Amino acid sequence: MFAFAIWEKTHRCLYLVRDRLGIKPLYYGQFNGDFLFGSELKAILAAVKFTPSIDAGALRAFMRLGYVPAPHSIFKNVGKLEPGVIVRVSPGGEVNRKPYWQLGDVVRRQRMSVQPKDDMELVDALEELLCDSVKRRMIADVPLGAFLSGGIDSSTVAALMQAYSNRPVRTFSIGFNMPGYDEAKHAEAVARHLGTDHTELYVEPSHALDVIPRLADIYDEPFADSSQIPTFLVSELTRRHVTVSLTGDGGDELFAGYDRYVNVARLMSCLNMAPRGLRKLAAAAIRCLSPGAWDRLGAVIPEKKRPRLFGEKLYKLADFISVSPNEAYLRLVSFWDKPGEVVVSGDEPKGVLWDSARPAWLKDDIAWTQYLDILTYLPDDILTKVDRASMAVSLEARVPLLDHRVVEFASGLPRQFKVRRGVNKWILRQILYRRVPKHIVERPTMGFSVPIDEWLRGPLRDWAEDLLDPVSLAESGLLAPGIIRGRWREHKDRVSNWHSSLWNVLMFQAWHKRWMGNAWG
Repeated sequence: MFAFAIWEKTHRCLYLVRDRLGIKPLYYGQFNGDFLFGSELKAILAAVKFTPSIDAGALRAFMRLGYVPAPHSIFKNVGKLEPGVIVRVSPGGEVNRKPYWQLGDVVRRQRMSVQPKDDMELVDALEELLCDSVKRRMIADVPLGAFLSGGIDSSTVAALMQAYSNRPVRTFSIGFNMPGYDEAKHAEAVARHLGTDHTELYVEPSHALDVIPRLADIYDEPFADSSQIPTFLVSELTRRHVTVSLTGDGGDELFAGYDRYVNVARLMSCLNMAPRGLRKLAAAAIRCLSPGAWDRLGAVIPEKKRPRLFGEKLYKLADFISVSPNEAYLRLVSFWDKPGEVVVSGDEPKGVLWDSARPAWLKDDIAWTQYLDILTYLPDDILTKVDRASMAVSLEARVPLLDHRVVEFASGLPRQFKVRRGVNKWILRQILYRRVPKHIVERPTMGFSVPIDEWLRGPLRDWAEDLLDPVSLAESGLLAPGIIRGRWREHKDRVSNWHSSLWNVLMFQAWHKRWMGNAWG
């Protein structure tokens, strides 16, 4: 992981370089004859010649995705360097971009050259790569630990760390006193089996209240993945004991861990067979009831079989089935499907998520959605979340699953090594099962989520009311208060569960209040 600048004094050229997967950030832009760059927007904001101006198009993209996608930033004329790219700035100020590593090239090469191999031969090859990656990232002159959620990814990293350590590895997790959100007990079971020195913290709403005022400083660009709260809390907990921590980030994207990969593949198959009119009829039938009504009806389904946020996911399904397959994934990852309704101006930038044509070497639906996520969601959401939260407490977070050799290996794996008989991360599980009994880690994934929906109706309600007040919403001149206030009323009254889209608005409002208020006029 790296982001660095090199000043080549002979030819008076500046080079900016970002790592292959986008683990570390780099912003840059030209203003009044100066070329500014930094690892955070705070550095550019500090420059005397820089006058910040919000890019309304980037704000529309943020409302859709919960992050501002590279190469854009929330400010006009400030860009994010994309992963795997070198920028050269000449003495005359000319800026040239050149990729030195491209995921598309890697995936095409790996998928076209893959040779059939025995199952265990591939498992052994991946295990050898992962062992070397973990060992390399255990090299440190300071205390070292690992985040441990009890899921497949973090458990695999912790297990490999413990295998190469002559003392108990320090592991850290957080939990919630709410059903459906607590992973701490699973992490504790894994830690007990591995013999790690385990520390856990149970998070209450009061912890979130303490963190939320700091989010605009930690993420100095609007950022709305609500798991930013537990990520900061586990980073803060970990930093009290160690200086470097390994994480399991990247495993879901590389080995098809998200449920949506399998669901998208199944739905794509059905969509291809069902007439468009029939799909629209089914979508309309779902929308006859509100998400809140579906939640109440869904209560008859046994809890173990009922998806969390049942009504919200049904509405996602309605969006998904009513459009063409090419539009389906974009709908699935959108919080505001029509961000132009909430941001009154600007042209939303269109990136790879809008591509309607797939290359011939990526016809498989699961491989395609993984590819999109590694290009977008992974660097701009997951890695941004971890980098900012950990660096805010001076903790170095290392990601062994995103060693580029592991990424390249995973890119060439046939589908059955990722999803087999409905089980995701098949190949990664085989490596973990060699060190942790299957029954300890075999469970539905929860994700690193928090009960924001209930917190907004309870302990966070006053904070949200202040930011969603009509006067407050009108301050930036960029938002449409009516639709936002409507969703806020429906959420408070439990008519619908709009916490995800409202969180995007709240994070922008908090950011705007912090960075575009009195400090900048």
